[in-house]
Amino acid sequence: MGFNFELLEKLVSVYGPSGDESLISATIRQEINEYVDEITTDALGNLIARKKGNGKKIMISAHMDQIGFIVTDIDKEGFLRFGNVGGISPDISLSQRVIFKNGTIGAIFSEPLEKPSERKLENMYIDIGAKDKEEAEKMVGIGDMCIYYSPFSHNDNVVFTPYLDDRVGCFVAIEALKRLSNSENDLYFVFSVQEEVGLRGARTAAYGIEPDFGIAVDVTAHGDTPKAKRFAVGLHKGAAIKVKDNSIISHPSVRNSLIDIAKNKNIPYQLEVLEFGGTDSGAIHVTKTGVPSGVISIPTRYVHSTVEMASKEDIENSIALLEGYLSKKH
Repeated sequence: MGFNFELLEKLVSVYGPSGDESLISATIRQEINEYVDEITTDALGNLIARKKGNGKKIMISAHMDQIGFIVTDIDKEGFLRFGNVGGISPDISLSQRVIFKNGTIGAIFSEPLEKPSERKLENMYIDIGAKDKEEAEKMVGIGDMCIYYSPFSHNDNVVFTPYLDDRVGCFVAIEALKRLSNSENDLYFVFSVQEEVGLRGARTAAYGIEPDFGIAVDVTAHGDTPKAKRFAVGLHKGAAIKVKDNSIISHPSVRNSLIDIAKNKNIPYQLEVLEFGGTDSGAIHVTKTGVPSGVISIPTRYVHSTVEMASKEDIENSIALLEGYLSKKH
């Protein structure tokens, strides 16, 4: 089955920082509506799509929120001071363009510093080209959020774009859902909110669903670039099956099931032991009395930048692995 470039490009391009995911939620709802039996949006904003079955209840979670910036002050010259929404790097953000929900474009720059190595977000500002505070306030207000503004690109091997984290996880979940014919399992596809600020959406969704098993689909780091920290995950080596990160030690039954499926279906895979970070599974597995959970990870270079890069082969293999897991009786 061909790679759906158009859908992935659409997903990464829709505005949806943590706490304001309504536009991406509507986009995903439209994309999957005909493939599921029911769709709901819970009180926190999670989009929950159910494909009914009589077997075990499985929750699949991919977060649809993005990291971004929030306006904290507007000075008299019309420059915007800002804070972070999720994990933002001052160095990566310097000289990048951003876009607000209303379409206003800005550029991030910094005050002059004697030691650029000491640059912090508090030394930086967003320039929207306003002449003064009054003009700026007609375009942007305190508390408004913006996200990186950079195009989607791809070649024969990879895609590179902002917000693969975690729109590529949403893409994998959507494509696996479309390829499922019948499943004995009772499937709940959750496109979660506010993962980047503390796994909040997955926590409330899992509490309501009470799944028997949980699977998160998210990006992971890489160890295959020059002088990268040693880490046995790289691009073009297959879907990554998580063993551990800072939020979870994957349940052996889930991890081993994913490995068995990959071996039986000749799906290239690699094992992931991440020494930092976490995914929605970190919240799912400690819900109520506990949920055996695991993660399918898409190896991604330059996470939380404007040029996040992932292998097309790895994305396709992640789709195949998720479809295989959901098709199997548990």
